[in-house]
Amino acid sequence: MKKATLTIFLAVACMTSLLFAQAPPTHTPPNPATIAEHRVHFLTTLLSLTSDQQSTALGIFTNEAASAAPLYQQLKTARQSLAAAVKSNNSGAISTASTNIGTLTGQLAANKATADAAFYQLLHLDQQNKLTQFEKQRHGRGFRGMGPGMM
Repeated sequence: MKKATLTIFLAVACMTSLLFAQAPPTHTPPNPATIAEHRVHFLTTLLSLTSDQQSTALGIFTNEAASAAPLYQQLKTARQSLAAAVKSNNSGAISTASTNIGTLTGQLAANKATADAAFYQLLHLDQQNKLTQFEKQRHGRGFRGMGPGMM
């Protein structure tokens, strides 16, 4: 009986150590092409895009995602700078970092709006109406950068 209990205990201990020895999973953000593909797939389902529309939309959204990637990295750095400035009570650095965050956020909004406008122009009237109706159902929350002012 003691031998069986000891064997079970050792087996559980070994299994537990193996679980802790595994490296934690790492999250790799999707690349711009993957982001664009997912978006076009959703919009194709929603709006019944033609193959030409899909191809053009894929280019538009791939370019948008590619241009946004470095801005997001800069935004991350600016937020870290702001956090450091707050901790050190450096009002000049707080102002600089905040201004930088505002500028980067504006650039991201402009990139998304430009891509959304280009995509909207691809759509036929019935598709535009369907997208507008989708926006209304979402209560103006927008769709991946398409805000209530878009339509």
